[in-house]
Amino acid sequence: MKKVTNVFWITLALVIVTVLFGAIVPEGFESVTANMQAFITTTFGWYYLIIVGLMVVFTLFLIFSPYGKIRLGKDTDRPAYSRPTWFAMLFSAGMGIGLVFWGAAEPLSHYAVSSPTGETGTDQAFRDSMRYTFFHWGLHAWAIYAIVALALAYFQFRKGEPGLISATLKPIFGDKMSGPWGVIVDVFAVFATVVGVATTLGFGAVQISGGLAYLLGIEVSYTLQVIIIAVVTVLFLASAWSGLSKGIKYLSNTNMVLAIALLIGVVVLGPTLLIFNMFTDSLGAYLQNIVRMTFRAAPLDGESRDWINGWTIFYWAWWISWAPFVGIFIARVSKGRTIREFLTGVLLLPSLVSFFWFSAFGSTAINVQKSGIDLSGLATEEVLFATFNELPFATILSIIAIVLISTFFITSADSATFVLGMQTTGGSMNPDNSVKIIWGVAQSLIAVILLAANGLTALQNALIIAALPFSFIMVLMMISTIKALQLERKRL
Repeated sequence: MKKVTNVFWITLALVIVTVLFGAIVPEGFESVTANMQAFITTTFGWYYLIIVGLMVVFTLFLIFSPYGKIRLGKDTDRPAYSRPTWFAMLFSAGMGIGLVFWGAAEPLSHYAVSSPTGETGTDQAFRDSMRYTFFHWGLHAWAIYAIVALALAYFQFRKGEPGLISATLKPIFGDKMSGPWGVIVDVFAVFATVVGVATTLGFGAVQISGGLAYLLGIEVSYTLQVIIIAVVTVLFLASAWSGLSKGIKYLSNTNMVLAIALLIGVVVLGPTLLIFNMFTDSLGAYLQNIVRMTFRAAPLDGESRDWINGWTIFYWAWWISWAPFVGIFIARVSKGRTIREFLTGVLLLPSLVSFFWFSAFGSTAINVQKSGIDLSGLATEEVLFATFNELPFATILSIIAIVLISTFFITSADSATFVLGMQTTGGSMNPDNSVKIIWGVAQSLIAVILLAANGLTALQNALIIAALPFSFIMVLMMISTIKALQLERKRL
């Protein structure tokens, strides 16, 4: 393997230790991660709420500031991808499986299982369910991605630095980022990426198995989930081998076509008028309450605090752990756009699509629940298919959903293998295929191990733990970026 760096060997060793610990003592692994997760969410919950709020403010400030005119690249550079293809690629990498996995399940849970602010099963719970789902998947999620993507694209394409997380901190720390401190930063980024993507692969495998169980009547089992991960691993490694411009580009466009087809199907076959009304009303409620939701820590209400830990803090940690991977990928496909165009595209468009997606799938699931068919007792991965079961053409919708989850699965893992390869070969834009294969297999192994150690609970615990150290690096990235932009503006 040519050009692998110390980051590769150190992170690979950490991954091997994690996999061995999980494989040899799964109960102990689940117990340790659960204790660490509980400590982090209780002790650092306020910190997550504040820094993610600041990230939204930071990105909105840059859109409206004079810095927005600066191009991510030389002044003569122009975007390599059309806007529709660019949007499809960043959306597939950034949300993917999560939208399908939680599309019906999250609003239903907030409505029927555990309401964020009120009694379950009420009209107020319905309104709150949509508002908080918008909150978790809207501007805050994409601001987290945008911070990393902007810093990387600016320093790599405008300043000629290598495409490494450590390189974005040079305005603060100078040449120290070219030595051991830079290695530590990049190791945190790569490890957070591996755990974040492995978690999503676990979610994907769980939902595909849930769909197959619902469609074919076969039993959901750990063995089935391992087989699904193995098959998808072979497919995404084949795609990764073919390169970014071929594999991910075609898969991303396929994802968008399938996602639009599924969305139109649900809007037409579901409660159409309710979907449009809930979208409009929830958008207004989201914008009206965004500041309160952003900083809501519920210090005097234990039940509400548990809800915030289980949902909001989990999501902020999930997006942060995905930020190195999605950020690097978005940066890679965004060369030539201005900061204003880049941030507007990354923040607003995916948020609006996510809002309409949840309005369609969430309103349909809650409408089924209100009709007297109880979906609230089902496993998360089965809610979507149980909802489809109450619509015309249920089997066709379910098949499209399973294919869509599979292609999102492949795209996310494919993008991640490229990013991990790039980060562990000194920022190479064409990492060696053997490096990509090692990271592809490592991601899948972690997903398999975490699923064995109490399934989704262990996945979520590992995510929150991996995200904490990288969140500190993200704060430094914001300081570094604004410092570099101020210097550039003075020169201009």
